[in-house]
Amino acid sequence: MNLFEAVKDAVPTIAAAEHYGIEVKRNGMACCPFHDDRTPSMKVDKRFHCFGCQEDGDVIDFVGKLFGLSPKRAAEKLAEDFGVRYEGLQTWQPQRRPSVISKLAAAQEYRKKENRCYRVLCEYLHLLRDWKEQYAPQPEDEDWHPLFCEALQKMDYVEYLLDELISGTLEERTAIVKEKEKDLAGLEKKIAAFDRRGTADPQRDSFPGKMRSTRFPEELAM
Repeated sequence: MNLFEAVKDAVPTIAAAEHYGIEVKRNGMACCPFHDDRTPSMKVDKRFHCFGCQEDGDVIDFVGKLFGLSPKRAAEKLAEDFGVRYEGLQTWQPQRRPSVISKLAAAQEYRKKENRCYRVLCEYLHLLRDWKEQYAPQPEDEDWHPLFCEALQKMDYVEYLLDELISGTLEERTAIVKEKEKDLAGLEKKIAAFDRRGTADPQRDSFPGKMRSTRFPEELAM
């Protein structure tokens, strides 16, 4: 492939934006560097589009405007910075490639962790909402169901975490992912256990009649 084709094929705009210091939120929105943007109005993925100033284009357009470069020079800069090989390349600097690959690999690994965290918390929130409705106490109940109690205790907090993962800064999102990573396996196990049972209550299946204990099986504990 020629220079332009190789660069556009290898480097999505979102990778270039993050590489050059622009913070992109989980939903792909970023503050546009091409106008005084107080709130994120630029969508970044393979290409970019600003809903504020209407700037639009591919990764070469983005870098050219960001650094004031011609299209060819912008493409050459991207090829050099990201280690992209193309037809007609005269010189090759292999010492750049390992560091670039390492950065991209680290970024991809973090995105996988963040996506997993977001997915598991979403599924857990749906479970909490189901529990709040399904196990809401009746007037004659002496004790509240432990799953109803868990829903009351955790729903607001999980909603806050999800909001931060959507709109928080990279630093805030990284802190959440790091803090919650150790809990995800337990939550996935809990969600899977209830998926296997549908909406069945494992305590009620084991102990017919009115529930008196506030404990539930260890495999479902967070």
